[in-house]
Amino acid sequence: MAGVLIASDRQYHDTLRTLFAGPGQGAVCCTSAGEARRAMGQNGCELLVVNAPLPDEFGRDLAVQAADSGAGVILLCPGPQADRLAAGLEKYGVFVLGRPLSRQQAAFALRLIRTSQQRVRALMAQNQRLAKRLDEARVISRAKCVLARYADLSEEEAHRLIEKRAMDARITSREAALEILQNYEDRAL
Repeated sequence: MAGVLIASDRQYHDTLRTLFAGPGQGAVCCTSAGEARRAMGQNGCELLVVNAPLPDEFGRDLAVQAADSGAGVILLCPGPQADRLAAGLEKYGVFVLGRPLSRQQAAFALRLIRTSQQRVRALMAQNQRLAKRLDEARVISRAKCVLARYADLSEEEAHRLIEKRAMDARITSREAALEILQNYEDRAL
């Protein structure tokens, strides 16, 4: 995955690379939105810097697309437009900065984006863990219902049976529940 992708007029590539790509961090520079989309499709990116307007579009759609893919996005635009653009783009997670831009503003924006990306990654990891636990509970619950219906067991007895099978076979409760569901599916056919 590419570190920083810069979409800008060629004359600003070196300046933007200096501001947004740290020492030893690679930056890919593009001169149009189409070229930036191709680069994102091939390599992805952690941070997209769009110096608007671009020759083939303003850059707003490119910024939104990159933010939807999980990249941090900074959209640079003329100062008078910055507040209006920021109001429409903040819901997508696009950070809008007005030009002219100081080193301090660029550094502050990078820190904010990195902090928010770390928080989002932590929330996504937590979401995956919770989804896995929910799936496990759903499978075990289905197995309990099948045991209650076809084996005439109470919910507590079914739960104990699933746990016992899991311990005896040295498998997870989810795997034991899946085996029970498979056994009763075979019998129902």
